[in-house]
Amino acid sequence: MSIGGPSFHVCQFSSAVASGGYTIWLFIASDVQTILLPSTIFGITNALATLDFRDVQYQFPAYLNTVYRIPLIIGWVGINLLPLTMNNQRSPSSIAEDSLNKPWRPLPSKRLSGSQAKRLMFGFYALAVVYSFFYSGGHRQCLGLIILGTCYNSFGAGDHNPVIRNIINALGYFCFNSGAVEVALGSGSAVFTESFEARQYSLRLWSMVITAIILTTMHVQDMCDQEGDAKRGRRTLPLVIGDAAARWSIALPMPVWGVICPLLAGSGPLATGLSCALAFAVAIRMLMWRDTASDRNTFRVWNLWISVVYMLPLLGGVSLS
Repeated sequence: MSIGGPSFHVCQFSSAVASGGYTIWLFIASDVQTILLPSTIFGITNALATLDFRDVQYQFPAYLNTVYRIPLIIGWVGINLLPLTMNNQRSPSSIAEDSLNKPWRPLPSKRLSGSQAKRLMFGFYALAVVYSFFYSGGHRQCLGLIILGTCYNSFGAGDHNPVIRNIINALGYFCFNSGAVEVALGSGSAVFTESFEARQYSLRLWSMVITAIILTTMHVQDMCDQEGDAKRGRRTLPLVIGDAAARWSIALPMPVWGVICPLLAGSGPLATGLSCALAFAVAIRMLMWRDTASDRNTFRVWNLWISVVYMLPLLGGVSLS
């Protein structure tokens, strides 16, 4: 006599799906505020500001088109982010580091084995390529992220030199941001083609400014992970040049970027004040509050600031009609 019926098996299936979805969520949970949301914001706001960025070969920047494509943007960023995080978290040294810093992640919490994570990684890499090439756009950035992720995670390119680590991070952010814009516009590689009518603060220039910000300040994320990075043997900037010097290397450029970015975007007083206030807050917190919990909160403020910077072209009174 069999135990249970159709409803029992449906419950089992639903439970398995929920558990699997939660496991996948845990891979990217700590990157939602650093990559998923900011890159989505960048794609949406800069797509809406296309008439201000005259080198975008797109003649009809309709509000509804961008709104309709928001799920595609989130899907593109998420499906390209997932295999990167899986590759980043599956090595023994990463598991040891996460057991200190993020023990809730799937591998240190024993929700998945390393071999299972590897199979999932390849599966999501394949899905990302198919999704980008045949459905959403952003295929060049998808391939760029695969190459950068392989160099960073499989070959340890970011473990031994903090400058190379920041360069890879900056290029990764560039891929996520520019890919999100392409998906939002639905215009593929035309987003970054040449135009003789490009304005001073063109989309290409703005993307390069964002990349420079990441390059010069992204090690703010390393300040709260020094214990785990030291255990792994990763040579991040605070471990190479010292905690105090690393803090000053973040605190000094932050106010500069806080002022320059709204000027380049032609923002009004309110947006300029918000950018400056958050940038100065990061700089002050970095120098005054130096414990791990405070550094983690400072990184959250930095993420809030970079999200505001992403929206500056739209907050600057850009005409969309």
